[in-house]
Amino acid sequence: MRAAPREIVHHAMTASPPASLNDWLTRLELLHPTAIELGLERVRRVAGALALRPGCPLLTIGGTNGKGSTCVTLEAMLLAAGYTTGLYTSPHLLRYNERVRIAGREAGDAELVAAFEAIESARGETSLTYFEFGTLAAMLLFIQAGVDVVILEVGLGGRLDAVNLWDADAALVTSVDLDHQDYLGHTREAIGFEKAGIFRPGRSALCADPDPPSSLLEHARAIGADLRCIGRDFSYLRSGAGWTWRGRHAVWQDLPFPAMAGAYQLRNAAAALAALEAVSGQLPVDAAAIRQGLRQACVPGRFQTIAQAPALIVDVAHNAEAARALASALDDTPVAGRTLAVIGMLADKDASAVIEALRGRVDVWWACTPDSPRARDAASLAATIRNVLPGADARLAATPVDALAAARSAAREGDRILVFGSFTTVAAVLDHAATQQ
Repeated sequence: MRAAPREIVHHAMTASPPASLNDWLTRLELLHPTAIELGLERVRRVAGALALRPGCPLLTIGGTNGKGSTCVTLEAMLLAAGYTTGLYTSPHLLRYNERVRIAGREAGDAELVAAFEAIESARGETSLTYFEFGTLAAMLLFIQAGVDVVILEVGLGGRLDAVNLWDADAALVTSVDLDHQDYLGHTREAIGFEKAGIFRPGRSALCADPDPPSSLLEHARAIGADLRCIGRDFSYLRSGAGWTWRGRHAVWQDLPFPAMAGAYQLRNAAAALAALEAVSGQLPVDAAAIRQGLRQACVPGRFQTIAQAPALIVDVAHNAEAARALASALDDTPVAGRTLAVIGMLADKDASAVIEALRGRVDVWWACTPDSPRARDAASLAATIRNVLPGADARLAATPVDALAAARSAAREGDRILVFGSFTTVAAVLDHAATQQ
């Protein structure tokens, strides 16, 4: 979200509180002079005024990729075990309400508006970003609902992210790779330190990255966290029609594969099980609930097939690590024909690295411009495709929906269409698909 002019910000802060959720969201985009401002002082001040202290176990999930899938897998398992869950994730695809779920149900407009009004009354002269406002609203609703467990997805980084205001009983870093370098640093070591900021002394600190940066490991040891790493303290192994998970104290065998497609989802599921083991004394979950959760957990936009003839796959991959996982998923699901790609990215993402990860897997590209002030122009993106992949068939379209229409017109029997590059690109196609049903 772009910064608003000072005079608009002042007007938004002095105007009467709007009534509808959409009006509130528009207002929140204007309340703070910058879209992102990391730090906990301002959000801590308002949380203190509202006495936002959860009285139940809390799980915080950070990482470059895999956070959303891991959060939803945890939610599904805990729901199946009979617990009332509070889940906060970001960003959303189609509706803001997706970000806040209580007992598996999206928060309603009226609930969110009431929470925003309470925060507005409590914040006084303290300015909050859109994400900080939303984080406080989610926690307020969770406390009011009396949930049994809170699951929080880190928005950006970890150490200075608003969700890190609360001490997690178990904190998990799913992966560490290059993304948001302007805020987190330009190396895995720098980014790993930021992500490790969600760990707490004496509490479970989990890492599902098979090659974690030393900064993450050293920080966990320095603060005395109970560090649990994949490959050492927990692991997973495919075995025939299922898989086996091993932790410190438990072994789960003959587990069903996750409902979400992509081999990388096994690692996310293994990470979720490690987090559950870490809090098993407070939140015991049996085998039946684990299996049910694995079968039911689903996050839109993660290698999701939304149409056939031709097959239409959407994936929110927008950085190099996610693009490599996408490439692996494409390799695991070959087609008789071609792969036609619709790609739309934001300007602050490493388009070259994303395109390189898909080398040899896309036959025709349609570059488009997502509907975002941070969007990379389609012409610039097409030029990057041709630069990274000399001779590539890279075409232009104005919008993701225009690009999809062009790809469908060009598709032959046996072809598939892939839409990826950003949440905004995928959201546009999902929204369009919903209107065609």
